Amino acid sequence: MATRPTVQVRALQGESSASVPLPAVFTAPIRTDVVAQIHKSVAKNRRQAYAVAENAGHQTSAESWGTGRAVARIPRVGGGGTHRSGQAAFGNMCRGGRMFAPTKVWRKWHVKVSVNQKRFATVSAVAATAVPSLVLARGHRIDGVAEIPLVVSADLESVKKTKEAVAALQTLQAHADVAKVIASKKVRAGRGKSRNRKFRQRRGPLVIYNEDNGLVKAFRNIPGVETANVRSLNLLQLAPGGHLGRFVIWTEGAFAQLDEVYGTYEKPSALKSGYTLPINKITQTDISAVINSQEVQAVLREAGPSKTRKATAQKKNPLKNRAVLFRMNPYAATLKRQAAANEKRAVAGGKKQNHKQAQTLASKEFKETLLSA
Repeated sequence: MATRPTVQVRALQGESSASVPLPAVFTAPIRTDVVAQIHKSVAKNRRQAYAVAENAGHQTSAESWGTGRAVARIPRVGGGGTHRSGQAAFGNMCRGGRMFAPTKVWRKWHVKVSVNQKRFATVSAVAATAVPSLVLARGHRIDGVAEIPLVVSADLESVKKTKEAVAALQTLQAHADVAKVIASKKVRAGRGKSRNRKFRQRRGPLVIYNEDNGLVKAFRNIPGVETANVRSLNLLQLAPGGHLGRFVIWTEGAFAQLDEVYGTYEKPSALKSGYTLPINKITQTDISAVINSQEVQAVLREAGPSKTRKATAQKKNPLKNRAVLFRMNPYAATLKRQAAANEKRAVAGGKKQNHKQAQTLASKEFKETLLSA
């Protein structure tokens, strides 16, 4: 994305009407680890407190029978004439009893997140929306879309009817993603379907605008489509589930506002006090190309092959590797030749030592040679 200076602006009819420069935020580093961590923390701040009733499991009068009746000392329901009398009560193992460690509403629900970290995650998510491979990997249907990022003229902000909004999506070849959402609607597994969330479905396009002149109401009833103001982008919308690559449709006004909202590498943001874009630790992601480049290889050759061999030779044992030994102590080769000549003369003179004595002597001489080197 950093190599493409401009982006085409599409009219509602689909053809290209103008071009705008690419904002600097699209060159920000894409950090999946930061996005996943911050998304997990921010999502916790939307939870609603829940707990069981404070008196649940204790709405009966029960007392222990004590010892001596050959039953457990758990409290038991009094009275007679019903199956309930004499039943154990209160305990978490009892029928109708309380749960173990009943949940409380004062649990620690929220997590504090640094403002700078949230902004880092947001700009990473924005930058990822301009990478077609990440958008496709997330499952969005953008095969027919003319260009990513998709920038539409400011007329889109004045659309007031849902029928017009659907027609605009079809013209821009973005309705295939909405069709995917409609086809994905399924009944939720579990108790959630009886708690006002019976269905589950995929996410569709996110429409980001500068001014709402009817756009929000026009798009809000289209399945999977969400809207957001460019001045208050939300990580939960830009990277649902902590996964980068949301399909985003930008209006021309919102796209032009990004440099003002997040700033550039030369000037800070105009809306966020003292905020500047995070800098890439490395600009060339192809590390093998960097290592094999002429500049790097020329420096390595200037260092000399001997230094490289010396660095790798330390990983080998000189007591077992003869080449490494000779590199550490060149005189060891002479000593080995002398030892071989002496052994040959001893054999010729009939004074050959047994194998164990010869091995002990050679080992002793070898260690002395290493220590003296």
